[in-house]
Amino acid sequence: MTDFTATRAMFDLPEGVIYLDGNSLGPLPRAVPARVARTMTDEWGKMVITGWNRAGWMDLPARVGDRVGRLIGATAGSVIMGDTLSIKVYQALASALEMRPDRRVILSDTGNFPTDLYMADGLCRTLGPGYRLKTVAPEAVEDVIDDSIAVVMVTEVDYRTGRKHDMARLIARAHEHGALVVWDLAHSAGAIPVDVTTADTDFAVGCSYKYLNSGPGGPAFIYVAPRLADKVRPALSGWLGHEAPFAFDLDYRPGPGIERMRVGTPPILQLAALDAALDVWDGVDMHDLRRRSLELQQIFIDRVTAGCSELTLASPVNGAARGSQVSFRHQEGYAIIQALIAEGVIGDFRAPDILRFGFTPLYLTPDDVAKAADSLCAIMQNRRWDRAEFKTRSKVT
Repeated sequence: MTDFTATRAMFDLPEGVIYLDGNSLGPLPRAVPARVARTMTDEWGKMVITGWNRAGWMDLPARVGDRVGRLIGATAGSVIMGDTLSIKVYQALASALEMRPDRRVILSDTGNFPTDLYMADGLCRTLGPGYRLKTVAPEAVEDVIDDSIAVVMVTEVDYRTGRKHDMARLIARAHEHGALVVWDLAHSAGAIPVDVTTADTDFAVGCSYKYLNSGPGGPAFIYVAPRLADKVRPALSGWLGHEAPFAFDLDYRPGPGIERMRVGTPPILQLAALDAALDVWDGVDMHDLRRRSLELQQIFIDRVTAGCSELTLASPVNGAARGSQVSFRHQEGYAIIQALIAEGVIGDFRAPDILRFGFTPLYLTPDDVAKAADSLCAIMQNRRWDRAEFKTRSKVT
């Protein structure tokens, strides 16, 4: 059984704060500062450019990719780190579309994170007439998959409501109609058990700064199924995805397998941070984590629904249909969240009316969750949110 007391001790949590926003930015693992400092002083400082060879910087995207791959059920050598999630979405979509040249429709849902939709729409406009992005309600995706769809692109866990798609079912349906599937695992990796191999996933992408705790702006990952890895042609043919980057050929030749999905120079300091952060997962069983997450979520839901009648549950009632977050709705959601943060409980707000709370058993206890729920209810009952300073919106909500 996973010892969550031990994992909690591995985080440098702010004093007096209950942190329910790890689904947006994970907190700082204690091992990260020393690892980053060592990378800066002992490697960058003492080795300078020789660090690419002597410190193994060039291999870091693949090595860390394998560590992330373990958490999503990927085989060794099928995940690579680097760039941003938006870049990885673009890469996966472009490669998938090229593999279905007789089809021009990307199917997604209205609950998908906007950047994924923006990247898909931009790609369609670049490719020209006939290419289009089609969006439907999350519940309707399976029913509208037909032989016209080239790529199904969905985020497994809805960033607003926490609603979870059935990965295996959607993939089977897409493959039945000859479509490829791109999964965004931003709210899945490190949050729920994922098995891209068993589900026969074609492509998967995700960020590392949420449940994987790599820090703000941490690098993204991309998975390509081994059966496709030597067939895909990367649209963003960066020099580090070349078969021989330091031959400096003028013509592009894709590297072997997942290496071809590298683009630019990897962010070594943030990869070092992620590498250290992943040590937390060494003793974690994802099924233990899922069970504890659902327990924490139920404590929160039960206490909030009993004590805050003004809030409406936006997440599925059935825990199996949720990721690792719970959301409520209220027209004054932004002000409520600001009042809650002022009292030491950090959640976040998503327009137009979502109060969003992430549940990470690595560092949250049942007592934390009960106290957070009670604080939220007290704010609602006393209308402590109804103050001008809580209604003035910041750039980041």
